[in-house]
Amino acid sequence: MRFRTYALATAALALTVAMGFAATKAAAPKGPLTSRLNQPWPAGVQKKQPKFPPALSPAQEVKTFHMAPGYQVQLVASEPLVSDPIVAEFDGDGRLWVIEMKGYAVGKAMVNMTEPVGDVVILEDTNHDGVFDKRTVFADKLVLPRALKILDHGCALIGEPPNLIKACDTNGDLVADTREIVTDGFGQLGNIEHSANGLFWGMDNMINVSEHNYNVLPHFDGTAEGGKFQIVPNLVRGQWGITQNDGGLIFRNFNTDPLFVDYIPSKYFVRNPDVTRTRGLYENLVDQEKSAVWPVRPTLGVNRGYRPEVPRPDGSAYYYQGVSWPMIYRGDALPSELYGNVFVVDSPTNLVHLLKMTDDGKGNLTGADFWSKGEFLASTDERFRPVSLTPSWDGSFLIVDMYRGVSQDEPIQTDYLKNYIMQHKLWDGIHMGRIWRVIHTGMKPQAAPPHMIEETPAQLVAHLSNPVGWWRDTAQQLLVQRNDKSVVPALKQLALTAPDARTRVQAVYTLMGMASLDAETVIHALEDSSADVRNAALRGAEPFLARGDAAILAAVQKKADDANWQVRRQLAASLGELPAAARVAPVVALLRKYPGDQITVDAGVSGLKGQEAEALTALLAQPEAGADAVEMLAGAAAKSRDVKQVQTVIALATEAKQPAPLRLAVLNGIATGLAGGDARRTAAVVGGKAGGGISDAPARPRVAVKPMALPDKPDALIALADGTTEIAIAAKAVVEDLAWPGKPVPPAPKNTRTADEDVLFKAGAGVYATNCAGCHQDQGQGAPHIAAALAGSKLVNGRPDMTLRILLNGKDGSIGEMPPLGQSLSDEQLAQVLTYVRGSFGNTATPIHPGQAKEYRLLYAFRKKPWTDQELQKQPR
Repeated sequence: MRFRTYALATAALALTVAMGFAATKAAAPKGPLTSRLNQPWPAGVQKKQPKFPPALSPAQEVKTFHMAPGYQVQLVASEPLVSDPIVAEFDGDGRLWVIEMKGYAVGKAMVNMTEPVGDVVILEDTNHDGVFDKRTVFADKLVLPRALKILDHGCALIGEPPNLIKACDTNGDLVADTREIVTDGFGQLGNIEHSANGLFWGMDNMINVSEHNYNVLPHFDGTAEGGKFQIVPNLVRGQWGITQNDGGLIFRNFNTDPLFVDYIPSKYFVRNPDVTRTRGLYENLVDQEKSAVWPVRPTLGVNRGYRPEVPRPDGSAYYYQGVSWPMIYRGDALPSELYGNVFVVDSPTNLVHLLKMTDDGKGNLTGADFWSKGEFLASTDERFRPVSLTPSWDGSFLIVDMYRGVSQDEPIQTDYLKNYIMQHKLWDGIHMGRIWRVIHTGMKPQAAPPHMIEETPAQLVAHLSNPVGWWRDTAQQLLVQRNDKSVVPALKQLALTAPDARTRVQAVYTLMGMASLDAETVIHALEDSSADVRNAALRGAEPFLARGDAAILAAVQKKADDANWQVRRQLAASLGELPAAARVAPVVALLRKYPGDQITVDAGVSGLKGQEAEALTALLAQPEAGADAVEMLAGAAAKSRDVKQVQTVIALATEAKQPAPLRLAVLNGIATGLAGGDARRTAAVVGGKAGGGISDAPARPRVAVKPMALPDKPDALIALADGTTEIAIAAKAVVEDLAWPGKPVPPAPKNTRTADEDVLFKAGAGVYATNCAGCHQDQGQGAPHIAAALAGSKLVNGRPDMTLRILLNGKDGSIGEMPPLGQSLSDEQLAQVLTYVRGSFGNTATPIHPGQAKEYRLLYAFRKKPWTDQELQKQPR
């Protein structure tokens, strides 16, 4: 794992530190520094590397770049105009706002400084030569800032853990003179790799936060003072960076996987905490077996460089070592072959990778390497650290290069990597940074920069027809913030008649953001030729569905036969917004119509909170119910632990008239629900094909469950459990998790925590959500191929020292390395999170106290490598 950042950047200056810029204004360069055209590609690995890689000037660094034929980069900013850049975004006037994380990995000890040395700066190109030459500090004295979202009226949201702050310039000098805390809990100070980031304004007007448990929903009344921000619960997904396509679907990444899509946004699953699966949210699009990276230098300076399977014989990595910041290209300045495809950065291997994203024509997406061999950009300079990518107003995009030797956060460096850094003096030569603009042979000259901030709402509406995604997105965001109702007729006209579907989509979402989408526009958009518009219309229909609008419901239900899977899946989610009395029948009809598509199933179940047993009864009342839908409904009903619901699903499981596979599905669902989550990893289903359901998944460890109390003895279920058939075994598992008056079983484990330990436990839930849930998931089941299950884990339920040693020093294993968190978490936080984990997910181990954490921290302060399973079994001395 390694430090990743994200950004929305485009900017910068030229040449070298020797140019001697003034504090705020740079000497005018002769022209942008540009990489050489048509370097060897795909380039071979340059095996000969300096023992102590020097910090190169931009003019030297640019000579190390190998790019796909026809492509080049131009330097638009560098030190001293900008340093340590990690996040950037263009404002409506084409100025580049950049976060400088100056406190990251400083000095030989690579300390993450808690002193307020970070900045948000604004870069300007005053002579319009394509190179930034002026710097203004918008906000200074920030501690490890990590997220940015530019707002209207001179304001911005800034993620500065543990707070999300709003800073505003009230007098037009581009310097913030007011700051207010919007909310706390925005990540954790000092946790660089795993913490809240993003603040990406999606097309649905939700400000998305990656790897965090809340998003931010803005509400504006059209005045500078009227902006309010609603904190919306979120499921922790993603790691560093967020992007969207022309239809408004959200995409994210994970450390070793470059691209995930949210077919169904998290808000639908949040509304029903009893769902036991969330297919459609954070779907992996790239098969690890079919993707590879091609560095042009040996890349042994990575956390797992000691493993023989990591490098090729020439020393270059086979696979991503810390992929991040996906960016879907939506511009028009570069060749059209790039449009709609995805760039990602992998800073540990010094490259920018290109993925081809394909739609099968029915709404199912997949991703694969754009070229079978070769990178969009790869450097022989070990200090080239592309950390983020920024869509630009000129139709191109920028590469934000933090330019430094150390890219992996020190607290989670392996002993191997730390030694490598010391041997090659990579800790030295910091506080630099470059920003590069991507160009192509024959590319048209830059157009005049935008002036959206000064424009009227009517002028902003016109930009929704721009072919470049940046213009449409920025115009939409400004229109929503200004909320000027005078442009509603023009927006409606675009939604109904604009020739470009991209314009129609964003007109619908802009009307939604302004609370001005009417029924006529919704009904018309539901019949649009574009699936993206129909999908947006379904989301826009939800307020009407919630009011029981019969005409809208009739129009919406026609989409059950839509040719596009995305539309049908969104329909399943949107129907959950109907009044409770009208909800079950249409959702069940969809589940019966598409029983093999797990995404449709989970989207449908998400809208049935408290009604799952009723829906299951209706589904089983007619033949040919799908086993997967049956299991998911039974699971959600059981997870609710509502006595009436559970008794209903038990009765369905014991009905002899039901086919055996469906009875088995009900029983498996009950067992999963009573366990509090998905006890097994499910196989993927693509395109709604039948099969590939729960039965294809390997069993997960059975966890200890607090028995659910029933008022009466379930005689029929007990009779069903008498035997050795598959159904009997499944029934027996359910019986074990139930209690009733007179049941001769040992008493359920009691909470033996003291009042102080309960305080630790409750606080630990928050520490877990921030630091652990992204990999180990909400119910401790562990993300497939990424993290071990904590539920039922022998290590978690074992001696206290085992889990303490793992968090303090890390653990090596078959899945990969569990990074140490000892330097990110205090003794009290270690005690909190371990008390929570050891007492949750069916685990019943004793609490951990801060004193124990302190003792083992001191005892193993000397240790610099992760533990193995064999070492952990030995008692500490």
